[in-house]
Amino acid sequence: MRIVVTNCNTTQEMTEEIVRGARAAAGPGTAVTGLTPTWGPESAEGWLDSYLSAAAVIDLLRTYEGPAYDAVVMAGFGEHGREGVRELVDVPVVDITEAAAHLACLLGRRYGVVTTLERSCGQIEDSLELAGVGRNCAAVIGTGLNVLDLGDAARTESAFLAAAEQVRQAGAEVLVLGCAGMTGLQRVVGEKLGMPVVDGVGAAVKLAESLVGLGLRTSKVGGYAGPLPKGRVWGRPSERFSGRAPGRPSGQSSGRASGRPSPG
Repeated sequence: MRIVVTNCNTTQEMTEEIVRGARAAAGPGTAVTGLTPTWGPESAEGWLDSYLSAAAVIDLLRTYEGPAYDAVVMAGFGEHGREGVRELVDVPVVDITEAAAHLACLLGRRYGVVTTLERSCGQIEDSLELAGVGRNCAAVIGTGLNVLDLGDAARTESAFLAAAEQVRQAGAEVLVLGCAGMTGLQRVVGEKLGMPVVDGVGAAVKLAESLVGLGLRTSKVGGYAGPLPKGRVWGRPSERFSGRAPGRPSGQSSGRASGRPSPG
């Protein structure tokens, strides 16, 4: 089977790190392809970045012309867009936030999330509530690190362990890595913490494999039915062709979306 993994930001190095983690978790016969948005934020930290990255990822999948795939893994922890992607494509769509939380609930009564900046905590809490797993979350704690700071392994591990202690004190029995850029850290900190640590990327890949193996797809009855056929403007017309000064409204274009892709 083939799984595409979408990064939520435009940083190619992070996509490559996420793909390494996804391939490490994937079973024999599973091919993993990483996709990086061509526009959007270089890192997703906060509501504005999240909504922008959601549109960029949806556009990325809408315009995808590569080999057919059997499932999508969305590698943005707490980011928006998963419901829209489930409307857009016909194959299973697994968000790393949901995947990590669901697996954590199988390992302990309460789990906690260690993420990057504190400003992302509320957004993650809302995402977990929407997924139906918020009641089991003891706490979401930030490390104070930017997403792009995670390349410093020693600093990341130290900050993670400090935040993890707060999560444990809040009553968590299982820890969840609250950023796709933390993939791989579970192997380093798991033994030091003496408790299970769930990586969302690996969890999402294994759940995606299970859904495909069982022949299950996203329901198109109700909320995730394909988008209605209608005119949709995908992005703003180029300033150089609009005849307007930068920053002014450029009106509507006549572009139309082609309807739901059939990648699987």
